[in-house]
Amino acid sequence: MVNSGEQWDKPNGWAPLQWMAIEGLNAYGETALAREIAVNWLKTVTRFYSLHHKLVEKYDISSEHSQPGGGGEYPLQDGFGWTNGVTRKLMTMYGRFLPKG
Repeated sequence: MVNSGEQWDKPNGWAPLQWMAIEGLNAYGETALAREIAVNWLKTVTRFYSLHHKLVEKYDISSEHSQPGGGGEYPLQDGFGWTNGVTRKLMTMYGRFLPKG
């Protein structure tokens, strides 16, 4: 991975790319890895939401502190549709694997 400062590169994680990876791994029978990625994504998003009361378009997935992503041609966007949709679907599929509390 390249840390170019651009929004599509390291360390940013985007909901649709997480979704494609999770669904692809499930399709190939790699369900444990798909679950691990889904749960890690959900932890990042839910921690950020609990601190900031919003979802955003991208997250710094190299940080364990649920930081927003950066870089790109415009300011970070709040309440981004694909983040909302992917998070909602992953919560129905994997929410039971999240830590309680």
